[in-house]
Amino acid sequence: MRNRSLLILTAVVTTGALTLTACGSRDDDKKGDSGGDKTTVVIGMDGPLTGAQSALGQGIKNSVDLAIKIANEKNEVPGVQFKQEAYDDQALPASGQTNATKLVGNEDVLGVVGPLNSNVAQSMQGVFARADLVQVSPSNTNPALSQGDKWGSGEKKRPFKTYFRTATTDVIQGKFAATYLYNDAKKRKVFVVDDKQTYGAGLAAIFADEFKKLGGTIAGEDKVTVKTTDFAATADKVKASGADSVFYGGQYPEGGLVADQVKKAGANIPTMGGDALYDPAFIKASGQSNEGDLATSVGYPVEQLPTAKEFVEKYKAGNYKDPYSAYGGYSYDATWAIIQAVKKVVEENDGKLPKDARAKVTEAMSKVAFDGVTGKVSFDDFGDTTNKQLTVYTVKNGTWQSIKSDTFND
Repeated sequence: MRNRSLLILTAVVTTGALTLTACGSRDDDKKGDSGGDKTTVVIGMDGPLTGAQSALGQGIKNSVDLAIKIANEKNEVPGVQFKQEAYDDQALPASGQTNATKLVGNEDVLGVVGPLNSNVAQSMQGVFARADLVQVSPSNTNPALSQGDKWGSGEKKRPFKTYFRTATTDVIQGKFAATYLYNDAKKRKVFVVDDKQTYGAGLAAIFADEFKKLGGTIAGEDKVTVKTTDFAATADKVKASGADSVFYGGQYPEGGLVADQVKKAGANIPTMGGDALYDPAFIKASGQSNEGDLATSVGYPVEQLPTAKEFVEKYKAGNYKDPYSAYGGYSYDATWAIIQAVKKVVEENDGKLPKDARAKVTEAMSKVAFDGVTGKVSFDDFGDTTNKQLTVYTVKNGTWQSIKSDTFND
């Protein structure tokens, strides 16, 4: 979307902890409010904590919290106490921009995890860049965020040096979905629907282009509006087209209803979408059986990764109200990446934070590398993750189950 370390290993960028001097304070000896002799470093978080996508937002927030707790327990950065400052953007770009301004205004914030949605990220990037404040999204997948608006023509230019992500892009995800639907599911005639938003429209376009290159046919296309519930007209178009499948670019609240109403119109065909559909709420949104519906999601299933075992156990032990959901592991890794960047900056400044800590942390982020919950965590020249793993899920017996995982390169 946008829509999984623990103690994992020491970052490759670090070469051994140094004893902090000056009580771990910044160059100006300013101490934080954490008590004792530790300097407070705040890691911001932005995502939808209320509203239709709150399950994903809460999973991100809780995973950030878990990473911070583990870092503090381990004394990962001697002399530094981490804390989280979380903001609710309600999946609205305007709210995200306001939250970004608030986070920039707190000088203790040295990194931000989020947001969930690509269109919200577009409204925040410039605010963070002007303040040299690094952000790491666990879920944004729109290529333009890191490669510029002309990425599709091959003219890639990084818009903001402060922007990073632990989720792979829709260039990878869209092609992966098309390849699976054509080669594995043997579908040949797909009807493409999107919600006109940054994430949904972009993913649908990449999917459709790749599906045609593989030899498939686009039976028809339609656009829907978010926060509406009546998609009967779209469902009728799908039925009339004779399509053998639907690809939906958008979020699960509308995607679940589209899948439901397509079946009610008499088209007993699967609906496929991206990571924004991969949520139990997609299934709950439908009154019809979702058996056979499909979704791709970034990375391998967390529950199946040996590197994620400790994360899953500790999350459960944390008694969080909400599940870590699709992006918990990526949120943990995004937080850990910020922590490792702070650690590098502290070690290279005689055990204390420099006055230009934000700029230094941004610089250090490009060199961060460690084995995380979701696999190897590192970033390329655009700030994109080097991890290109994806998974296809299908609805079986009322739950999402993984059916294929692979590493896909465009």
